[in-house]
Amino acid sequence: MLFNERSYSVLVVSSSEKLNSALKTLLTDSQYSPLYFTGSVASAKRHLLENTYDFVVINSPLPDDVGTKLAVDVCAGRSTVCVLLVRAEQYEETHAKVVGHGVFTLPKPITGTAMSQALKWMAAARERLRRMEKKTISIEEKMEEIRLVNRAKWMLIDNLKMTESDAHRYIEKQAMDLCVTRREVAEDIIKTYN
Repeated sequence: MLFNERSYSVLVVSSSEKLNSALKTLLTDSQYSPLYFTGSVASAKRHLLENTYDFVVINSPLPDDVGTKLAVDVCAGRSTVCVLLVRAEQYEETHAKVVGHGVFTLPKPITGTAMSQALKWMAAARERLRRMEKKTISIEEKMEEIRLVNRAKWMLIDNLKMTESDAHRYIEKQAMDLCVTRREVAEDIIKTYN
């Protein structure tokens, strides 16, 4: 099965016009869109409050901060993939600080080939996060269905004096007979006895 290419939204946080120009040629519209550039941590934080991004590229240092904390914040609780570009002499120390937070780190100067490869790794990481998000949503939906069915069972037990196993069988049978989900049966029971 071939991988379906997606379009990834990207925020580049960099005050270097040289790097920004190089990234503009590398981040083509067909695969990286929308593409936003900002030159400071403060501006990046505003962008991140207003939008979600698949990728965030941070070119350290920035005029108002190094960018390490921003990189860690980007990866915390979001499904955004972040790469932090740092000077070669600071690479090992910075990498050790941020790797536990899921931040990719690359030493500068960086070649176009290396950056292109990094973007492919970021895409792989983003797709893995996307699959995990879907699983999480599926599990949350299942948990909500279980809560509703249990609530409906207790309503049947309280109002119709059924046993728990009778209430369970009743909900299962109704779902089969009416060709609907257990959730729908439970919701109807809750509406009836609420």
